Amino acid sequence: STFDVAVVGAGIVGLASARELIRRHPSLAFAVLEKEQELAHHQSGHNSGVIHSGIYYTPGSLKAKLCVQGSALCYRYCDQKGIPYKQCGKLIVAVEQDEIPRLKALYERGLQNNVPGLKLIGAKEIQAKEPFCRGLMALDSPYTGIVNYQQVAQSFAEDFQEAGGTILTDFEVTDMEMAKESSAESEDGLKYPVIVRSSKGEEIYCQHLVSCAGLYSDRLAEISGCSPEPRIMPFRGDYLVLKAEKSYMVKGNIYPVPNPHFPFLGFHFTPRMDGSIWLGPNAVLAFRREGYRLFDFSPGEFLDAVTYSGLWKLVLRNLSYGMSEIYRACFLSAQVKQLQKFIPEVTVNDVLRGPSGVRAQALDSDGNLVDDFVFDGGSGEIGSRILHVRNAPSPAATSSLAIAEMIADEVKRRFEL
Repeated sequence: STFDVAVVGAGIVGLASARELIRRHPSLAFAVLEKEQELAHHQSGHNSGVIHSGIYYTPGSLKAKLCVQGSALCYRYCDQKGIPYKQCGKLIVAVEQDEIPRLKALYERGLQNNVPGLKLIGAKEIQAKEPFCRGLMALDSPYTGIVNYQQVAQSFAEDFQEAGGTILTDFEVTDMEMAKESSAESEDGLKYPVIVRSSKGEEIYCQHLVSCAGLYSDRLAEISGCSPEPRIMPFRGDYLVLKAEKSYMVKGNIYPVPNPHFPFLGFHFTPRMDGSIWLGPNAVLAFRREGYRLFDFSPGEFLDAVTYSGLWKLVLRNLSYGMSEIYRACFLSAQVKQLQKFIPEVTVNDVLRGPSGVRAQALDSDGNLVDDFVFDGGSGEIGSRILHVRNAPSPAATSSLAIAEMIADEVKRRFEL
């Protein structure tokens, strides 16, 4: 139960980071601590499965850099491991005249981010690629793909274990403290001074920690004595699924042009590795951090969210948009109306309610969505021994191998491994 470094969280970022660390430091002992019985159970197992190419993100940001690097690494890794994927491409489609300048700006941004293969295409080319899609102009991203990220994460876990790493499931971290020299474990206490406890009272000792806790990243930060900011707000995204007999309508990813006035992307068409087509998602505040169903509710987590001033500032700035999202969550016809802007033939009879995911959205006290990756540590005995991945927003799954390299660099620098 003693380790040089323990990684908290067996999502795709935690597993990729653990894999990279043990590859670089094979003589050290590493563990991954996961509160669930299975790996990649939450965000990594409830996402759209898109391998993003890096178009949307601010040039020079970590998001842009890590996504472009990460997508190339993801494709290479899948090729090496024989993990199936489809490079089905993506069209970002302008359906209104006023969206065309934004689309062209997006094209320029993608070029700045070194996204390969981008080109602007007209209405006829749109229909050549997507026969049922209608649009005035589109940004064609042939490098965008799809994969099953749970399968990728499981492969990372196998690499880690084959290299000698330990994965402890059903280990929910609820407390950590410094070992006391006077304890019976005094020898280990000097070498492995951090005691990490689970909700069941189990303990492991380690020298350093890396927290990749996703929906609970702010809670782990507080437990370790680090800053509670930025706070995590859970937003549930509900998908529709196109009926199997209608799946011929969609060949690749079809996305809207982002509206800068709205905090989230909007409805899109996403093919899946199993041949299904996901439609959506919407974005509504979840009443529980792992609230995948409409009526999932945690009094404590709900109270924690609604008493945070940053949430109210966000809500008041986006009240109309938020009410529209809630309305669409309740009525299928309202969601289908959004989809018909791109594929007019889709009707309410063609769709079914599908799965949901919960996005761990970092929010600051001014009500701003934290858009980029946030990594930090803290002061004090434990705070100086921990690296927190505070915000790993989409495209974290795409970027996971690139994020892992950066985390491994930072761990070596901070902890002098």
